[in-house]
Amino acid sequence: MSILQRTPAVFDPIERASRDEIQALQLERLKWSLQHAYDNVPHYRAKFDAAGVRPEDLKDLKDLARFPFTTKNDLRENYPFKLFAVPREQVVRVHASSGTTGKPTVVGYSERDIDTWANLVARSIHAAGGRRGDICHIAYGYGLFTGGMGAHYGAERLGCTVVPMSGGQTEKQVQLIQDFKPNIIMVTPSYMLNIIEEFRRQGLDAAQSSLNIGIFGAEPWTDSMRAEIETRAGLDAVDIYGLSEVMGPGVASECVESKDGPVIWEDHFYPEIIDPETGEVLPDGEEGELVFTSLSKEALPIIRYRTRDLTSLLPPTSRSMRRMGKITGRSDDMLIIRGVNVFPTQIEELVLKQPDLAPVYQLVVTREGHLDKLDVIVEARPEVSDRLTERDLEARARELQHGIKTYVGVSTKVRVLAAGSIERSQTGKAKRVVDKRPKAPPQPVPVAI
Repeated sequence: MSILQRTPAVFDPIERASRDEIQALQLERLKWSLQHAYDNVPHYRAKFDAAGVRPEDLKDLKDLARFPFTTKNDLRENYPFKLFAVPREQVVRVHASSGTTGKPTVVGYSERDIDTWANLVARSIHAAGGRRGDICHIAYGYGLFTGGMGAHYGAERLGCTVVPMSGGQTEKQVQLIQDFKPNIIMVTPSYMLNIIEEFRRQGLDAAQSSLNIGIFGAEPWTDSMRAEIETRAGLDAVDIYGLSEVMGPGVASECVESKDGPVIWEDHFYPEIIDPETGEVLPDGEEGELVFTSLSKEALPIIRYRTRDLTSLLPPTSRSMRRMGKITGRSDDMLIIRGVNVFPTQIEELVLKQPDLAPVYQLVVTREGHLDKLDVIVEARPEVSDRLTERDLEARARELQHGIKTYVGVSTKVRVLAAGSIERSQTGKAKRVVDKRPKAPPQPVPVAI
C-alpha cells in the first residue's frame, strides 16, 4: 500500500473537529493555563500584575493580546527551575538548550506533559504517513536537545520499531539503513543531505533504499531543499516543527497528502502572529513573528512565547487546524548588510537554482571600516566537482553573485569550492552563518553623583 493510500485516517478525532469546537476547547484550556501560571509561577504573577491583567480578564480568545510576552531571556533569568509551575519533585524530565549564548534555557515536563508530548509526536508521524509496525530510524541528537527523545517517545507511542541512532557516525547511519531497512527517518534536513552524500560515497543510491518517509525539522528549510531531498532519496519529505520552550518537536507537523505547511496542533498550542517591532497581533495570512501559548502544559506553562520565527498562519486544509507557512527566517538571525535585510533561506533558494551547486553553504559576515561585508561560500555537487575547472567554478560564482544582487539586493563575494570543502555538522543543525564582526564593547554604567 502506498503512503498516500494509507493517510486519510486521523490519529485523534480532534483533527477533524469543527472550528467552533476547536476554539471552544482553546478558550477553556487557555483560561486554565493562564490561571495555572499566575497561581504557581511568581514570574508570571509579577508580569501579569505589572501589565494590569489577571487570568479572569480573558473572556474571549482575542483577549490574550492584553497579556505580556515571554522571551528566551525570561527563561534565562529564571534559570534553572524558577518557571516551573509544579513542585520540582513532580518534574520527571528536564531538557535544555545548548547554551551557546548566555545561560541555557531549561524546560521541565510532568508525567502528563511527557504523555501529551508522546501523543502529539505520534500524531505528527501518523500525519506524515507512518503507522504501527513501521521501522523508524531516528538520527536527531539525543540528550538535552529535545529532538531525539521527543521523536523516540512519539514513534514508540505510535507503535513503530525505533532505531535510536542519534546523530553522527554517518557511515554507520547508512549501514543500519541498508541492514535494518527502515521506512521512516527523522533527522534535520541538512544532516539528511550528509547521509545522502555518504550513500553516494559508498557507491549506493539513496533513492533505492527502504526509506519512503522523511520527517525533517530543527532548522528552517525551503521547498527547493524538499525537492532536492525527495529526488535524491526517493521519499516523501515532510516538515515537523517545534521548539523546546514550547514542548519540542511535534508542536506542528505537515500532512503527507498535502505537504502545504505544518498543521499546528491547536488543541494544545494557541498561535499568534505579531509585528516583531510593535507586538501588535496581525491577521491570519500576514507574515510576522510566531508566538505560542501552551494550553495544557503542567510543569512549564508558556504564555505568549516569542519564537522569533517569521512565518504566517494559513487556513486549514488536510486537518481542521490552521497551518504555518514556511519559516522565512528569524527576527533575531536576520542579517542587515548595508541596510539590506538578508535571511539565509533567501541565499539557499538561489543556490539550489543552480544545477551544479550543492545545498551546502556558509554566509561569512565581516566588517571593513564602518561597512559590513558578506561572503557566500558554496560547494559544487559531488557528481560534477571533479570535472569543473577553476574557470568553471568562477563562472558559477559570478552567476550566483549576480542572482543575490538581483533578487536579494546586496553585493557579495561568492566562492565556489570543491565538494566536501565546507565542514559538515555531524550532530544535526548546520552552521549557516559565521559572524566575524567585532563585538561592541560594553557600555559604561552611569554612576549617580
